[in-house]
Amino acid sequence: MGFRLLADAIVVLHLAFVLFVALGGLLVLRWPRLAWLHLPAAIWGSWIEISGWICPLTPFENWLREHGGAVAYTGSFVDRYVIPVVYPQSLTRQVQWLLAALVIGVNAIVYLFVWRRRR
Repeated sequence: MGFRLLADAIVVLHLAFVLFVALGGLLVLRWPRLAWLHLPAAIWGSWIEISGWICPLTPFENWLREHGGAVAYTGSFVDRYVIPVVYPQSLTRQVQWLLAALVIGVNAIVYLFVWRRRR
């Protein structure tokens, strides 16, 4: 049970990180110093998508699930609603490139706006 709860917590953390990578630039509009945290996160998230690597949170979550006796995702809110967002079935290399381009494009626009506003 403990491993299962930790695995669910990792999925929620993973989703929060993905959202921060994708939309964190908007937070930088309000709190510009947050850029020091967001820029490395956005670079990492984009690199994971572009390179096709697997985020270290994924194997850790799977390890926790295996040690918790779970074989498949079933039952909880996290399993039903959060996991399909983090691990969509239709994720292809083309979709990964599109997501990376979207993250880079949106954040480039936001950071350009922040940079211009600060000047």
